[in-house]
Amino acid sequence: MALESDVISVRPLSKRNGLTLTWVGASSLILGFGLFIIFPEFFAIGLVFFSLGAIALILGLAKVYEPETTISLDEQGLIYFHRRGKVFIAWDNIQRVDIPRVTQGINTIELSYLGIKLKHLNPILDNISLRLATGLLTEQRPLLVTAASQQEDLATLETYMGTEFSPLVIEGDRYRGVLAMFGHRCVMLDTHLGYHLYIPHDSLDREPQDFIKLLRQRIAQGMS
Repeated sequence: MALESDVISVRPLSKRNGLTLTWVGASSLILGFGLFIIFPEFFAIGLVFFSLGAIALILGLAKVYEPETTISLDEQGLIYFHRRGKVFIAWDNIQRVDIPRVTQGINTIELSYLGIKLKHLNPILDNISLRLATGLLTEQRPLLVTAASQQEDLATLETYMGTEFSPLVIEGDRYRGVLAMFGHRCVMLDTHLGYHLYIPHDSLDREPQDFIKLLRQRIAQGMS
């Protein structure tokens, strides 16, 4: 975390060791390929090196291409940075922040996200890029399934899928296309999980509860 002029920039823990993992993966991939070609009798060993190297290389490159800063906090609000773009959330538009929880039988399970419940969805739809909205729609499919599973049947998911492509009207503003889809998704997740927006824990630089405490302090300061 960096602090300059009351601006907090978060460098995620997931960003660490990206280059190391990339080089190890590439080296293992080359080694495995070399064993295939030069020493066919070591095919099984080469296959192990090749497979593990491919996985490590993909994970390493994913870390490398993630933004250096994933979250920035200033006097006005929070900016969430994603490899597909960024979105600004004003402090006075945040109603609640916490870790989303779901029930499975008699157990309560915490999801690996930071949940943000908004007072108004329009400001987000008005400033989010189509590229970022599309990326989040894809990445949040597990959340969609989790939300639908809370009803213990597929009726909720089927109903949502039937309305996802329809225009969305919120507080008099009409949205179409990707923005309407993203808006429908936010409303659906809020209805069943309690929050409109979700930030993965691996975008944080500390324990989720510590980050939530920091956010609540900044929200209080921004509204005072």
